[in-house]
Amino acid sequence: MTGRAPALTPGEPAGIGPDITLAAATAGREPFVAFADPDVLRRRAEVLGLDIRIRTVGSEIPTPRTILPGELPVVPIAAPSHVVPGRLDTANSAYVVECIRTAVAACRDGAVSGLVTAPVHKGIINDAGITFTGHTELLADLDGGARPVMMLCTPGLRVALATTHLPLRAVPDAIDCAMLIDVVRVVAYDLRARFAVAAPRIMVCGLNPHAGEGGHLGREEIESIAPAVEALRAQGFDVRGPVPADTAFTPERLADADVVVAMYHDQGLPVLKHAGFGQAVNVTLGLSFVRTSVDHGTALDLAGTGRAEHSSLVSALALARELTRAPRRETPTPCPEP
Repeated sequence: MTGRAPALTPGEPAGIGPDITLAAATAGREPFVAFADPDVLRRRAEVLGLDIRIRTVGSEIPTPRTILPGELPVVPIAAPSHVVPGRLDTANSAYVVECIRTAVAACRDGAVSGLVTAPVHKGIINDAGITFTGHTELLADLDGGARPVMMLCTPGLRVALATTHLPLRAVPDAIDCAMLIDVVRVVAYDLRARFAVAAPRIMVCGLNPHAGEGGHLGREEIESIAPAVEALRAQGFDVRGPVPADTAFTPERLADADVVVAMYHDQGLPVLKHAGFGQAVNVTLGLSFVRTSVDHGTALDLAGTGRAEHSSLVSALALARELTRAPRRETPTPCPEP
């Protein structure tokens, strides 16, 4: 086990983030340090009837060996407004973002081993006047403008995304040859550096039905995706595509791939979540630190009820521990060309 504990941000305080944070701490399998308002966690523990000690810590972040059973160490960040489970409040949106910012600073300083995040509510953050498209984009900005790549993992399947949180109508304009080359190189680099995949086999989906049908159903495959694949193969990467997305996830195709690169969020993630919802973990590739997250949203209707499932968070904590065994990279550079 690494000598440092990971940071955990509970996300939207009115959602199930505090619930699953407390449940994971109570389980005690993967020690961590929460970056949050300790009073929010104490009140939620009372609502849920959980017997857990919330311990406020200062600049000295405890190590896994010094975190006692039944204890949750918390780096305190104050939420300005009283939190009611299930009730969103724009007054707490800046607090949610500040928890992430503070935890990322601790990652970059080496005070924690990595970052695990519970779900945020993008809508309420934007309603507060804060421009926010998602964790992935914010983390890349806080990490010095790295090229972020969102990848979800479940046993037997990895899916990376060429684009992340975009309206569907904006996806085609966001896809170009240079961007796809960058994305695949980041995926290949982190599979080697973090996941110990020596020679990653990468399958790239097409954007359009039947991968464009020779241009009759769209030209993105001809103009952007196929040229990117050809360029990457010329550089020595094991890449194939564009593969029609409706057959990319068949067992025969997946048997020859370590990762599938989907063109947009809802092209690849429904398949992955069908295969392993509750066990799937979101990983942000291309960062100088390890970041994992749950595969679900804030579930406001379950907050404070005791019915929230915390298995994905436990999986995210476990994967963060595994990934931090790899050497830390100071700069998130992609694979060097052979």
